Amino acid sequence: MDTILHDRRPGIKMPRVDAYSNVISYEEAFTWAQALGRALNAIPHRANIALRAGARTLPRYVILREDSDMKLYYHPVSTTSRPVVLFAHESGIELDYQVVDLFTGEQYKPEYEAINPSHQVPVLEDGDWRLTESSTILKYLADKKGSPAYPSDPRKRARVNERMDWFNTGFYRDFSYGFLYPQIFPFMRRSDDVVQAGTIAYGKEKALGWLKILDQDLIGPRSAYLCGDEITLADYLGAMMVLGGESIACNFGAYPNILRWLGNMKSMKNWAKVNEAFYTYVVEPNKGKTFVRL
Repeated sequence: MDTILHDRRPGIKMPRVDAYSNVISYEEAFTWAQALGRALNAIPHRANIALRAGARTLPRYVILREDSDMKLYYHPVSTTSRPVVLFAHESGIELDYQVVDLFTGEQYKPEYEAINPSHQVPVLEDGDWRLTESSTILKYLADKKGSPAYPSDPRKRARVNERMDWFNTGFYRDFSYGFLYPQIFPFMRRSDDVVQAGTIAYGKEKALGWLKILDQDLIGPRSAYLCGDEITLADYLGAMMVLGGESIACNFGAYPNILRWLGNMKSMKNWAKVNEAFYTYVVEPNKGKTFVRL
């Protein structure tokens, strides 16, 4: 069924997409998103950033097609989706990209619940087989590709796994869910002001500890990346989590090794393209706001 989908604001027309095959290019999708973003910027500021972000996400059900047998359900702002997208682009892995609009609750609808009952992105489909969890998807794609970013040597691979687990447990829990997200997403703000302040204070204290370890011990003054001088899957995963600090203007000036490492990651060919939505819909709307920072 071929349809024209319209945004409710005058003058903004979504790209023509088929409701099930939904084939448009990255360029078409982001051109539409940028036009809608400019229209929203002309509207008086709304306190609820989730509504603004939701209104400005890519069209629902869009697949950005690259003629692949594998499909990635994702969202372009998602911290756990972007490592997979970046790795795929840098490695020449072709995927079909289907947006799941987290800001409108599409992940809780029956159609997506049948794909992932955990209501999360990303999800990888390889034929009739599905895989969840960002870290696991990265490893699967790297193994299929034979990528040096996930070395076959047992000890080198174990070190990559160790670093990925380090990020996925304590760091992500405290830095993102305990410190960043309660400040930038209204639906994650605690309803009681005292509880909110306590949550952020605790998250900040824990985050400072993790950042010190990351700077001094995991990266250190001599390594270009998390596991030495060669990029690994741990860098793809961890860099997106640390990058989240830019949503509240954390500049990591006290952590020179982190800054150097992030600089190496930001020099990657596809970094800007993959993180465009994050900067447009998360970083930019929060500029000039008051946050608790590191």
